[in-house]
Amino acid sequence: MRHFTLDRLADGTVQLVFDKAEAAVNTLSQEVLTELGEVLDRLERERPQALVIRSGKPSGFIAGADVDEFGAVHDEAGALAIVRRGWDTFERLAHVGYPTLALIRGFCLGGGLELALACRYRVAVDDPSTRLGLPEVMLGILPGWGGVKRLPRLVGAPAALDLLLTGRTVDARRAKKLGLVDAAVPVRVMENTVRGMLRAAPAPRSLPLPLSLTLNPVARRFIASRAGKEVARRARREHYPAPYAILELFRKYDGNALAVPASDPASIPALLRSPTAANLLRVFKLQERLKSLGKDDAFQAKHVHVVGAGTMGGDIAAWCALRGLTVTLQDQSAERIAPAMQRAGKLFADRLRDARRVRDAHDRLIPDVAGDGVARADVIVEAIFENLDAKRGVFAALEKKARPQAILATNTSSIPLEDIAQALGDPTRLIGIHFFNPVSRMLLVEVVVGEKTRADLVAQAAAFVRQIDKLPLPVKSAPGFLVNRLLAPYLMAAMRAVEEGIAPATVDAAALAYGMPMGPIELADTVGLDICVEVGRLLGTSEAPPARLMTLVEARHLGKKTGRGYYEWAEGKPKKVPPGVIPDGFAERLVAPFVAEAHAALADGIVADADLVDAGAIFGTGFAPFRGGPLHATASH
Repeated sequence: MRHFTLDRLADGTVQLVFDKAEAAVNTLSQEVLTELGEVLDRLERERPQALVIRSGKPSGFIAGADVDEFGAVHDEAGALAIVRRGWDTFERLAHVGYPTLALIRGFCLGGGLELALACRYRVAVDDPSTRLGLPEVMLGILPGWGGVKRLPRLVGAPAALDLLLTGRTVDARRAKKLGLVDAAVPVRVMENTVRGMLRAAPAPRSLPLPLSLTLNPVARRFIASRAGKEVARRARREHYPAPYAILELFRKYDGNALAVPASDPASIPALLRSPTAANLLRVFKLQERLKSLGKDDAFQAKHVHVVGAGTMGGDIAAWCALRGLTVTLQDQSAERIAPAMQRAGKLFADRLRDARRVRDAHDRLIPDVAGDGVARADVIVEAIFENLDAKRGVFAALEKKARPQAILATNTSSIPLEDIAQALGDPTRLIGIHFFNPVSRMLLVEVVVGEKTRADLVAQAAAFVRQIDKLPLPVKSAPGFLVNRLLAPYLMAAMRAVEEGIAPATVDAAALAYGMPMGPIELADTVGLDICVEVGRLLGTSEAPPARLMTLVEARHLGKKTGRGYYEWAEGKPKKVPPGVIPDGFAERLVAPFVAEAHAALADGIVADADLVDAGAIFGTGFAPFRGGPLHATASH
């Protein structure tokens, strides 16, 4: 066998180790599933006492299906063949006459979780790298190998639909609490846990009575209807058909993907025919490309020093501490650092949900008024306010104290690196590592390359960005870099539409109908109207800013942060009146400056190629993912 190794232990248990040949991660290709079928044939002849399925790769359990095979599907028969292959194999695994157990360490996603669900028992290793989920909805498809059938029977319909419709993942402890796994244990006792569970052979988990009632056909219809209303608030059916197909598969077909007629919009052939699936698959590959940047560089940071404890600096420091690095956070006084520490505490509590891990994260984040951490840091990030002279002063002082091999990075959102680097004796040391607000939610980080930035720093900075679980995008130092350059003309076009008499709520509704995650007027209020003006000035646009924008800024009505901008804000949300009628073609007119700027940025060589422009637009601005990016969307029409 190429991908599996069978090891029969003294007690008659067979260990099946999955280590996909010539691959960094385990994925379930046609060849792998065929080989798994052959394993089951052999075990039918040579029946084991029990079967343990585990990964032979340090990267994780199974990442899911081989998505490249989806791209090769061109007809209904090909789509159904993929569904049947996995469905039949996992149905067979679920009905073998001996106990089966999936030992899960690291990621267990998509088809990997569907395989684990087909086992009688699941043991997850309680480690930060362990994540379980069914993210198919994010690729515009649905779990077709039994996930929609088995997950509700294991955790109940409400929790199952939450996972299925969002694609979110859970850690080992949350999986245990839900009933998704039978045990969540430290790595040191995982082998004993596996042996003990197989020896005890408990009855497979059954749902408590209240949750079992959620599987009743009448309850299924009610729950699916309620979930459908929630989905409709987040995603339009015409843009994202997959969550609606999942609900239909659950409600009408009890999760059996093979029972759905190919003509039904809920069928996998129908989903794979939709442009959404092709474009979301493209988005997935763009994400994988960004993840690959910097992976060949050996740079690993242990200590990060952040200068500036404002919203951005404090949140960058907190995120790095959350991801396991030691962080020193510097500002002019302890009072200035205190709010950042409070926000960090909330982030740690929300994300870690474990008192010990929260305490450890707090211990890693160290207030540092004197800046003593500079001399020990591997990465130093300047995140003070946008003022050239102030930034130059900071870097002149940092260079004297920093280790020669430390990365010197600025989080500037718009100032050219060449201007800041003039303060350094060695300007080749400066690179931009530009985060977006809110740091904890925005995946993209621009790695800004100045005219004199050393080439080796680009790979090191990208490796650091990946280390903290963000997506690095190398961009050329130029006004606005990529993301702000794309956003600025789009936001200004929206504000000018308001000047023409179109209500802000109508402008936002048009953008949402196009597929943007947030309307441009709400986005401008969220970013801060003063920042919008400043970015426009730095980009050197020839047109005067909209009059109402300037009136609001002069009155210090700056948007969300002051409670009033284009909208009144209350409890972090804008007060919106119902939108009026959207004029024909208005959404396309609104997005046209964004698309035009994307073409201009490509022509100016801000990033290496068109795919990276699209990646920056999607992950940095939220440009409608189902369209595949601004350049791809216009090229495909």
